[in-house]
Amino acid sequence: MGYPRLEINLEKIRHNVSRLTAQCSEKGIEIAAVTKVFCGDPKIAKVLVEAGATMLADSRIQNIKKMKELPVPKMLLRIPMLSELEDLVEYVDVSLQSEVECIRRVSEEALKKNKVHDILLMVDLGDLREGCWEDEVEDILEAVVELQGVRLAGIGANFGCYGGVIPERHTLEKLLGIKDKIESRWGLQLGIISGGNSNSLHLLWEDQIPEGINQLRLGEPIVLGIEDVYNVPIDGLYQDAFRLFGQVVEVKEKPSVPIGKRGIDAFGKVPTFVDRGIRKRAIVAMGRQDILLDGIQPKEKELILLGASSDHLLVDVTDAKTAVKLGDILEFTMSYGGLLSAMTSAYVHKIMIE
Repeated sequence: MGYPRLEINLEKIRHNVSRLTAQCSEKGIEIAAVTKVFCGDPKIAKVLVEAGATMLADSRIQNIKKMKELPVPKMLLRIPMLSELEDLVEYVDVSLQSEVECIRRVSEEALKKNKVHDILLMVDLGDLREGCWEDEVEDILEAVVELQGVRLAGIGANFGCYGGVIPERHTLEKLLGIKDKIESRWGLQLGIISGGNSNSLHLLWEDQIPEGINQLRLGEPIVLGIEDVYNVPIDGLYQDAFRLFGQVVEVKEKPSVPIGKRGIDAFGKVPTFVDRGIRKRAIVAMGRQDILLDGIQPKEKELILLGASSDHLLVDVTDAKTAVKLGDILEFTMSYGGLLSAMTSAYVHKIMIE
């Protein structure tokens, strides 16, 4: 069996999606299930659809192509590049947009293909990632609302991914106010009011999400069962649908601090060390080329992750409950970033568990 190894439990993912879908539907909210963390794997994506997700959302068209046979709309989460508009119109049903020129070019491409492409106009409500300012909305729509080949399907906002902004009820009410102005000014009926990503779930559970928000783009709660804002496990969801394992290739007692004159490490950093004396250290055959170091931790709390080079992960195993030896398999928990890196790495073996 190959290592590092990532075990993917499809039934636990199905359970998480089903629970989240049920909770959201009580408030009239549909889930756009984010597939980028597992690179659009069609087998996993199929489980999301079967469990109730009404849209699949990814930031890479390459991933959306993998899921083209699944019978739900596909959303491109990242503002599209001008160089990929042909594929955008061919494979994507709805895209996030904030630039007039990009929307014009999408219109031209859609007309060539005799298609109508839906757009979701993104409004920046403070997180400072994608989106136009509220006072730009009217000018943008004046320029694009009459374009052929594109249709304004709705509006949306993003939170937490860059600026760490936590959505509040009044923030989403502002988004609904913009929606009302658009519908009144242009006589439109917007189908999608996308109230953010997983950071908005806390408003749902606190009964603070305003009526009219009808979509959330969910990723981390589905795959890790974690709530984004407070980074705590969600009751009733599995946190171990994805499990990471690595194999030990060396166990030796060594000092805690390197011996000799020191400079930068292989990644251009000057490392620092805590002197704990002589400790038992294990090397796991997994490094920065395989995984985001800051995104993993040993599952056994008594173990200490010391650091990593490209290919070797160093773990202090002195206080392990059971003595660690050569060939042992250690399990690691992952953050969303850790899972993303593990799924993206060609060197991590992926094993599906039905």
